[in-house]
Amino acid sequence: MSHDAGGLKRQNLFGIGVDALTMTQAVSRCTDAVEHGRFLSVGMVNAAKVVVMRRDERLRQAIAGSAMVLADGQSVVWASRMLGSPVPERVAGIDLFVELLSEAARRAYRVYFLGARRDVLDRMLAEIGRRYPGLVVAGARDGYFRPDEEPHVAVEIRRSGADLLFVGMSSPKKELFVSKWGKSTRGRSTCWPGSPGALLPGARPLGWNGCTGPGRNPPGSAAGT
Repeated sequence: MSHDAGGLKRQNLFGIGVDALTMTQAVSRCTDAVEHGRFLSVGMVNAAKVVVMRRDERLRQAIAGSAMVLADGQSVVWASRMLGSPVPERVAGIDLFVELLSEAARRAYRVYFLGARRDVLDRMLAEIGRRYPGLVVAGARDGYFRPDEEPHVAVEIRRSGADLLFVGMSSPKKELFVSKWGKSTRGRSTCWPGSPGALLPGARPLGWNGCTGPGRNPPGSAAGT
């Protein structure tokens, strides 16, 4: 067991640190990052990702380098208990996504959505507008772009003035994008909540797996650089 930069308990599992947090604590850390102008990257770990990390070092490093790593899968929670390094509960990406959308609507945060096909993204935005009528959408872009277009995407997000960025792309693309470009979006909170279609009526709850969010500047500070 170790402690992360915030002094919270972090369990050593599968060669990376996993934060022993409840959903309430995870949401609080994300909103605190936005309110205080701190960059917070959040990685999600489930059984499938643990397997992939064994053969994909870039993915392992991207997740291990996240400021907050959460147990997205119940199997990770069970394994943590068996290994004597327990995390309190599953913090599923889709559930974190929904909780943060609610907080964003309540706190008037600006959000940006990155990922999926354009038609799926448009349908999801319509559903989100129905569920969260007060939510301010700073921008949205599909997830189909080339590696050489990544700098432009990061600039686009930065210029949107978003407080939260949700990334809904497949692994490892989402993790690698946020690991490389998260800070340059001038983000303050970064997570991986799953598939953009998860909120559509009748959709299987896959979740938005990626939320990186440009946040607000601390009270009295100048715009971030």
